[in-house]
Amino acid sequence: MTDVTSPAPDQARESELGPVQRFLKATEIDMRMLGMLGALLVIWVGIHLLSGGLFLTPRNLWNLSVQTSSVAIMATGMVLVIVMRNIDLSVGSVEGVVGMLMGFAQVHFLVRMMGMPLGDPWIWIIALAIGVTVGLLIGALQGFIIAYLEVPSFIVTLGGLLIWRGAAWWITSGQTIAPLDTTFQLMGGGPRGSIGAAWSWVVGIVACLAVALMLINGRRQRQRFKFPLRPIWAEVFIGAVIWIVVLGAVWIANSYPWPIGIVRRYAEENGIAVPEGGLFIAHGIAIPVLMAVTVGIVMTFISTRTRFGRYVFAIGGNPEAANLAGINTRWITMKVFMVMGVLAAISAAISSARLNSSTNSLGTLDELLVIAAAVIGGTSLAGGSGTIIGAMLGALLMQSLQSGMVLLGIDSPLQSIVVGAVLVVAVWLDTIYRKRV
Repeated sequence: MTDVTSPAPDQARESELGPVQRFLKATEIDMRMLGMLGALLVIWVGIHLLSGGLFLTPRNLWNLSVQTSSVAIMATGMVLVIVMRNIDLSVGSVEGVVGMLMGFAQVHFLVRMMGMPLGDPWIWIIALAIGVTVGLLIGALQGFIIAYLEVPSFIVTLGGLLIWRGAAWWITSGQTIAPLDTTFQLMGGGPRGSIGAAWSWVVGIVACLAVALMLINGRRQRQRFKFPLRPIWAEVFIGAVIWIVVLGAVWIANSYPWPIGIVRRYAEENGIAVPEGGLFIAHGIAIPVLMAVTVGIVMTFISTRTRFGRYVFAIGGNPEAANLAGINTRWITMKVFMVMGVLAAISAAISSARLNSSTNSLGTLDELLVIAAAVIGGTSLAGGSGTIIGAMLGALLMQSLQSGMVLLGIDSPLQSIVVGAVLVVAVWLDTIYRKRV
């Protein structure tokens, strides 16, 4: 006879969990993501202490966010590539050749050949359109060879690494193209390439409201389909943490002022009297950071809410089953590499705009940072699993290591050793995790 006073099996199992396990279960926090955030925090605090308090400053964190943007954008595409059990070793070279083409289009083609005046508002638009189109075509070419000619992606993109790097040099015989269009330069950040304090707060508040609406809508969808609901306190906790992170990031961006020389020049140009204590003008959020966040949101939506994204993960999980289910695996593979080419072009625009020049060395070894960011962010090299936000955090972690080592005065060869070691450890931890799951 059943004991009606005995607790239900789920309640019994719940009571056996410790407080930390109950908290993690209620909030549904990913342990791998939590571990990466913990590692990032340890790196930040450690470098800050070793550098004498130079790392966790508004100036360095602002620069860190700008430096991370281009790698983070490409890492979002690399997630889809690796999820499908492929690899793209050519992204750094594609970034280089596209950046060189955009610089050539601005300085030589549009201004000298077409006679467009410097500062024309169409210059940056046409240059960016040319770059995105070329990136799309390069991705389509490599994707076609991989998907339809059945050449392994490692070989195709390794060849692409050499071909596109050589093409970047061939376009101008290795000469640097500079300066670039002033409006185009805004995509690189800097005092002019930021949105200022007021608009930064507007963006931060809108982001917080969007998070609240997403949590409310997510809870309603769970109720609609009768999925388990998180406790109210867990929803509030998650929302509060995200709000603190968003508003804290805005506060840090607004705490970094323009350099004195630029402020003085700006005041003279606009007839502003500089007070005795100096004029404080905040940078605010940099445009490349906004571009990276926008790409991250779009790529997250594509990977989780579209048929294309579901097909990508289905193919990565079991290619044979996906093919038998009627999924056009070849076309999906080709589209993934097309997306990767477009993202490399956007990163090229940010990198060349930040340097105010197109150089042959643009994007050199970025393919390693991008792959490392995706893997450290939880994308499995075995395929089938990975997250966009994880890859972007992985890019931030990798850039934090590099920036911190520069602050500590570590030699470049040793920096490469550390980055390589981190990548190997990340893959090893991924292997252990997959064996336990």
